[in-house]
Amino acid sequence: MSDDRCELLCLDLPKAEAIRARRLSAREARALADECRALGDPTRLAVALALRAADELCVCDLAWIVERAENLVSHHLRSLRAAGLAEYRREGKMALYSLTERGRMLVDTLASARVRA
Repeated sequence: MSDDRCELLCLDLPKAEAIRARRLSAREARALADECRALGDPTRLAVALALRAADELCVCDLAWIVERAENLVSHHLRSLRAAGLAEYRREGKMALYSLTERGRMLVDTLASARVRA
């Protein structure tokens, strides 16, 4: 028998049922996994953390901050936008990016977990 399995059926049915009733639906779990996956790349996470430190940044600033090429940063910003974690607006020829409320919440959670670790 493997050490990672119970050797007998020891289900705490009231506890298990209460947790099961509050679990995420398959669709909700998939959406959350997609958001987390978007922050799973080191460059995307660095970009998101930079956006967390400012209300809004242009691609040029972000590229300089994370020390990556502008086209690479733009690619990662598109991924963050597709996941619903970042948004942008144009101001003349500038593309300005910011975190969505959901993006800020997830990045705040990750940043606070790092401090505790």
